[in-house]
This record gives sequence, structure tokens and C-alpha cells, in this order.
Amino acid sequence: MLPRSFIHLPGVGYATERRLWEAGLTTWADLRGHQGRLGGVSPRRLAEWQAQTEQCERALAARDHAFFARALPTRDHWRAFTTFGRQPAYVDIESTGTGIWAAVTVVGIWDGNRMSTFVADDNMDECGEVLAGYGFLVTFNGSTFDLPMLRRRFPGLPHDQLHVDLRFALARLGLRGGLKAVETQLGMHRDDDLAGLDGWDAMRLWHEYREGDEAALDLLVRYNAADVRNLEYLMEYAYERLRAEALGEPS
Repeated sequence: MLPRSFIHLPGVGYATERRLWEAGLTTWADLRGHQGRLGGVSPRRLAEWQAQTEQCERALAARDHAFFARALPTRDHWRAFTTFGRQPAYVDIESTGTGIWAAVTVVGIWDGNRMSTFVADDNMDECGEVLAGYGFLVTFNGSTFDLPMLRRRFPGLPHDQLHVDLRFALARLGLRGGLKAVETQLGMHRDDDLAGLDGWDAMRLWHEYREGDEAALDLLVRYNAADVRNLEYLMEYAYERLRAEALGEPS
């Protein structure tokens, strides 16, 4: 989807992008190679677009995720998923609360092959370096909760990563509510001992662990891992439907 996207070019909105596709200009290469006039577009603007699509092709060849994180509107970062999301960081955190003084207790990162878990007072200091190594992040409500919390904990985290917040991406598809509510709407199920747990339970489990209950930490880590792994399915679901919606295809 990324090489078909023109939404990041100056003066291009969704309607203009659709008109370009309908005119047969369906990729950057098509636009860059177009000669002659283009209806409703000044020669100067066309030349600007062509120069920028050439820049896009160079950035794509260089696997420069930061270029597209800057260029694409935030709500359209999903378009880069199949290009830069082949080994994404699906990220979810647990914490002691939601306020400014709350602390991160557990961070889960799933890359499609390996699950990494970081726990406060154990290996949490390693998390920042690991997370910084990814060019594409997927979260649920991460733009307002997980990433601000992580950036307070790890001030050196980069700000140039592509990021899809599935809370908002799925809301565009009519799936609203928290992560567990969305999973229910899609018929997803969890293990019996994880079903029904939520963020408040995560705080309770951390407190119980700090009081000496090792089993509480095991359950908390499994709960976090379920959150993170389910983001993979939800991202693939969202991508296919957002792509079909953008291209006017049946989903």
C-alpha cells in the first residue's frame, strides 16, 4: 500500500489521491513517469510531486522508516505495515496507575516470532534499548498511554518510529471500546484464567507480587503477553480492511 500512497504529498487529500488512482497513476513510479498535463494540477505542482515521489523511492530502497514516519499523516502510518511491519514491535505495558507518578511494571514486546518481557526491578532497564531498535510500533491506546509512559521511563526513546494505535485504527472500522471489548466483537477468546482480567487487575497483581506472591507475577506476565500477541491479529485485520476501504475494494 505504501508505494500507492500519495496522501503525504503537498495538496493531496483522500479525494485527490483517489482521482490520481482513477487516472491510472496507481504508484509512485506511475506519477513520476507521467508526461504532459494532469487535469486540475499545475505543471509546477506536478513537478513537485514527481520530485517527492523520487525521494520516496530512495527512502523506501534505503528502508528509511523515519522518512515515512515524518511524511505520512499519523492516521495513515498503517499504510507502511507490509513494508516496515515485517518485524514490528507489538507493545503493551502494565503500570501502577495512570497518573504522572505512575510507574511501568511490565512491558511486553512481540515481534511475530519472539516474545520479550521486561519487569520492573529485574530487567526493565534493558527495555529502552530493545524498543529503540524497531522502526514500526503497534499498540492499543499507545499514543495516549503506553508511549508517553515509556518515554517518561526511557527519555532517550526515538520519536521517529512509525506507529499504529489500533484503538483509533479500529474505531475507523466501527470497532470501538477497549482492547477486550474489541476482541469480544471479533470473537477472540483468551485462556479461562485470563478472561475477565483488566488493567485494574494488573495493578492488583503487581501489588500482590510485591507482597511476596510469585504466582501473581506469573499471571500478570501471561496477561500482558496475551494483550501483546492479540495485537498482531488485530493489526492484520485492520490493515486489510483499511486498505480495501482506501482503494474502494470489497473487504
